[in-house]
Amino acid sequence: MATSSSGQKRASVVPIRPAKADQASDKKWGKAVMKLGFCIIPSMLLRAQQRLGLNPTQLAVLLQLADFWWDQNRKPYPSKQALSDRLGLGPRQIQRYIAELEAAGLVKRIERRAAHRGKIPNEYDLSGLVDRLQKLAPEIEEANEQKRQATRKGGVRKSQDGEGQ
Repeated sequence: MATSSSGQKRASVVPIRPAKADQASDKKWGKAVMKLGFCIIPSMLLRAQQRLGLNPTQLAVLLQLADFWWDQNRKPYPSKQALSDRLGLGPRQIQRYIAELEAAGLVKRIERRAAHRGKIPNEYDLSGLVDRLQKLAPEIEEANEQKRQATRKGGVRKSQDGEGQ
């Protein structure tokens, strides 16, 4: 905190570093595309789709929910209609897919109500998905390391009894 000439404490302003004119994402996707925003998704979510038992539409719903998750401490709360508009599915279909994700332990719906007792969009807790990915990470890292070792040794690894693995 800085102190003003009158002795009062005031917050210091930390300048944000200016964006580089030639950001890699701008080069890859184009400035006009990146200007409209982006979402950070771990590659592992895409690579572990089968291990998580996700069909393509369930994955698409998860990706859409993640796009609304801007702050770690604030759960996403898109309306079913917003998800429906983005995915080209009916709100009832969205509700069913979210129920499937909830049954799989990847998403938890948290009902919200307005002060006047009206319903507002649910919050969606994605901590189940995060936990599952964290538990899968060592297994996937080990599989990746085995692939790297096999490639370095020039082929398939042999087991102790001489059979290929």
